[in-house]
Amino acid sequence: MIPGFVHLTPMQRTLCLATNGRSSGRFSGLFAWAALFVLLAGSGRAAPNLTTTARLVLSHDAAKPGETVWAGVHFGLAPRYHIYWENSGDSGIPTRVEWERSSTLNTSALFWPPPQKFESGGLITYGYEGEVVLLTSIVVPTNAPPGTVEWRAKLSWLECIAEQCVPGAESVSARIDLGAENRRSTNATLLEFWRGKLPETKPDSFAQAWWESDVGDGNVRPLLIDWPGAAANRSQPDFLPYSSTNFQVRTSVESIRGRPDRIRIRKEVEKSSDRWPTEMPGLLMMGDSGKASVNQISLKLGTAPPVGTAAGAATSGSATPQRPLVVWLGLALLGGLILNLMPCVLPVIALKIFGFVNQARETPARVRKLGLIYGVGVVFSFLVLAGLVIAVQSAGRLASWGMQFGNPYFLVGMVTLVTLVALNLFGVFEVTLAGRAMGTAAELSSREGASGAFFNGVLATALATPCTAPFLAGALGFAFSQPPGIIALVFAAAGVGLATPYVLLSFEPAWLSLLPKPGAWMEHFKVAMGFPMLATALWLFSLVSRHYGNAGVFWVGIFLITVALAAWVWGAFVQRGEKRRGLAMLVSVLVLAGGYVLTLEGQLNWRHPPRQNANQLTSVDGDGIPWQPWSRALVDQARAAGRAVLVDFTADWCVTCQVNKKTSLEVDSVRRLLKERNILALIGDYTLSSAPEAAPITEELKRFGRAGVPLVLVYPRDPAKPPIELPPLLTPSIVLEALNEASK
Repeated sequence: MIPGFVHLTPMQRTLCLATNGRSSGRFSGLFAWAALFVLLAGSGRAAPNLTTTARLVLSHDAAKPGETVWAGVHFGLAPRYHIYWENSGDSGIPTRVEWERSSTLNTSALFWPPPQKFESGGLITYGYEGEVVLLTSIVVPTNAPPGTVEWRAKLSWLECIAEQCVPGAESVSARIDLGAENRRSTNATLLEFWRGKLPETKPDSFAQAWWESDVGDGNVRPLLIDWPGAAANRSQPDFLPYSSTNFQVRTSVESIRGRPDRIRIRKEVEKSSDRWPTEMPGLLMMGDSGKASVNQISLKLGTAPPVGTAAGAATSGSATPQRPLVVWLGLALLGGLILNLMPCVLPVIALKIFGFVNQARETPARVRKLGLIYGVGVVFSFLVLAGLVIAVQSAGRLASWGMQFGNPYFLVGMVTLVTLVALNLFGVFEVTLAGRAMGTAAELSSREGASGAFFNGVLATALATPCTAPFLAGALGFAFSQPPGIIALVFAAAGVGLATPYVLLSFEPAWLSLLPKPGAWMEHFKVAMGFPMLATALWLFSLVSRHYGNAGVFWVGIFLITVALAAWVWGAFVQRGEKRRGLAMLVSVLVLAGGYVLTLEGQLNWRHPPRQNANQLTSVDGDGIPWQPWSRALVDQARAAGRAVLVDFTADWCVTCQVNKKTSLEVDSVRRLLKERNILALIGDYTLSSAPEAAPITEELKRFGRAGVPLVLVYPRDPAKPPIELPPLLTPSIVLEALNEASK
């Protein structure tokens, strides 16, 4: 036994648990201390020696009136010793800080860093080892008289190692000069460090909690708690409640298998009053001690699972409607069909029309083969996207439809690829598979046709992702909340929908006869189809500025010029030249490599883009809607003040979003109504979807069962009424009708 420490028997530790001032509600903290001292006295031992040191530290040595000063009680512990959190768990006594109030200075509430979990003798406790700083803030009154003020506190704690514990008590103080200057103290850095460890406060809607069973005759009842979190963050999830005299949340925790993007646990609650609690503040923890992700929240306890959380499928806020899987697959298929009509896919549709015209002179068997290969390319690409979503969620991040367009590397690669496609259509160079003998020309031609069909399917999928279509948005929103197998099925169904029109056309040669006969006009048509592809390249190019700034756009443009030059040299002197083709090939490669090294690597440093503002608003002219950046807090504040709210979740890369904005939102009739009814207009800019600041928008999209933008919501003035969710494709009449209804 350690000299000077008292060994607590299991019976004594049990009595300590019963008298810790929180768990049963029948004893006060003062009585708990008295009981412990009786135990220590009964052991026949002298007063022990304490190993824990305590001191009061301030962030300032001097402060002006109106300044906020941080104060902290610093506990230093010897190795392997620990003291307790404000809820000590199954045993122990909470650490107490009692401020001696000053007529000059007053403190805020005490802020507790997240505790560690300790297990000994089958009991789990919450506390700290090594060192800890318990924090509070002090606001110097504007009328505070100049002079030196002493700030004091009385401390009490229980320090333990294994089953050997001893109580400690001490008075601490610190002085601060009030006057005409602010002067930081030597402890300011220490306090800033521990302030950084305080848990992040989440809104009530972040997590759901409900009783698993009806009220019975007993005093113990299971509680289910559900909140967002991917598989990578599921190490030791738990909920640590703050102290209460009305109930005790037992320390045991059970993880429940459910959706891949959410965490669910079961805790047992024991009541010590006549009523079960309806609210429970505490900490949601994920991860091992010392490396945990911790969020502070006040759980609102329901009597039944929120809508959409049954059978392990919890959601946050508005839930995805419950339908059989076959229905969601059908909606994904239908949405994929409609996606063919969206603006994003139009350039590829032009390519496919040209391809079908060209195939009119092929044999029916070959046409069917190429159509199937195109379909395989589309479905394969959708499965790759599904794998990307699964990988992102498994890494602990939130995934969304079109999220790759928020990635700067994807944009640079995509704009380069589409530029090459446009140059190929203009005839600058040809995509061919060279052969060594005329006898193998047919075979190589077959390979070229198949690879071209497959590539068109991949390109169609890549360009389709900035758009969503009716039915597809809901189906993908459902998929993003499901296990990996379901995600893959839904994405595959959408891919089948996108590919179906072309596959059917390839299986009906009679329909191909309706198309114009092949001829010299096809070469002109091919060049004409390069212009919509070039427009697509310019659109992608315009998105680069949000990641690299205006200077970055310039260097990406210079790189594209070198790409075009290299393609021209390749086409003119390698593919169509007769002399020195090897030299021309070398020049083309050097131009491309030199352009990459000098522009993307040298000037742009494109693999390390500067951090941009994810909440930046799209430009608004003087007559435009006065948009403000979206936040849940602004929505709640406006509705509490009796204002309706229009929210537009959008992105620069979302073509549907931009069409909605030009045709149905930024129009005179909507602007007038917003001004007349004093409706708040908020914009959730999702352009930089990979930025950490975009995570709240991803969560909000998931609340409404959406996998990506666009999402336009209209919140009624009455906070009790649910928001009105508008369809993906808008008209002015749809928007005006919703705004009129919400502002009544």
